[in-house]
Amino acid sequence: MTTRAASRPVGTVTRGTTNPNRLRRMDRWIAAVHGAELRRAPEPVAVAVDLGYGAAPWTAVELLTRLRTAAPRTHVFGIEIEPARVAAARPYEREGLAFRHGGFEVPVPGRPQLIRAANVLRQYDEEQVAEVWRRLRARLAPAGPGSRGGLLVEGTCDEIGRRHVWVALGPEGPRTVTFATRLGSLDRPSDLAERLPKALIHRNVPGEPVHSFLRDFDRAWAAAAPYAAYGARQRWIRAVRDLRADWPVVDGIARWRQGEVTVRWEALAPRA
Repeated sequence: MTTRAASRPVGTVTRGTTNPNRLRRMDRWIAAVHGAELRRAPEPVAVAVDLGYGAAPWTAVELLTRLRTAAPRTHVFGIEIEPARVAAARPYEREGLAFRHGGFEVPVPGRPQLIRAANVLRQYDEEQVAEVWRRLRARLAPAGPGSRGGLLVEGTCDEIGRRHVWVALGPEGPRTVTFATRLGSLDRPSDLAERLPKALIHRNVPGEPVHSFLRDFDRAWAAAAPYAAYGARQRWIRAVRDLRADWPVVDGIARWRQGEVTVRWEALAPRA
């Protein structure tokens, strides 16, 4: 394999805030949902990218560990637009893990099976998101016989990873939105609104689908209050079951038990 020719990185430097284990919810979801695609990747490796890993390399190191439980041939590239961060990460390189200077052009070998961009677009304007998504989707492995192609996972979480919302996109466009939380920290589902990704966070207003979804989720959560006697997990599961009557929830109880729920993108997409 050959690496794409070096060019001026596309994007701007982020704050670089990072903490160990911050992206665990997103990583576990990727391993569960996208692991089969990573295993089907052509030899010799399945390329995964941690785009904008920040001031420390922890998230890239953890991504490799978690993905290899599902796809042992995975090779992770950590990509950062700030050269000093790349230099600081280089001592952590090992078999299956490398760090590169770059941005949204994603300077890695071939077409990645996965690009994870967590907390990267938070500082961008909403109007810039579609172009960034288009550029990153163009770098994904294409769909083919028996494969849906690569996956772009873009979202936002809090500083210690208790609350996280992300959009999953394939080469063809956005597919789903996932809400994930540590259930013991949750007062109501709409607490997750502050972690909506940039494409949705400014749309949490009356008349927009994401606002209606969170309103209905809060109502289902309130109706499920009697289940709190059995724990927050049982209350969440009951609320999601009720929510599914009106919203296209695409996952099942195995993911709900993790404090997750995934909904089709079309149901929450901003109005034109």
